[in-house]
Amino acid sequence: MNKKVETAVGNNIRILREKRNLTQEQVAAKLQISGCDITRSAVAKIEVGQRHLYPDEIILLKSILNVEYDDIFDV
Repeated sequence: MNKKVETAVGNNIRILREKRNLTQEQVAAKLQISGCDITRSAVAKIEVGQRHLYPDEIILLKSILNVEYDDIFDV
């Protein structure tokens, strides 16, 4: 994936998370409860574009953050 796109998507996720007053730890916990094996550190890496997102994580993030896919992928 394009580094610029990964960074933009990660930044969008961070902004959306902060708007909902959720910590990285809370997002990671919600993802874990939903079946994703992910840590707070991995969420942090996603937010700065250092880790790829898996399709199941994207689907769950959409639900956890209560947003549309366009909100996540707006680059």
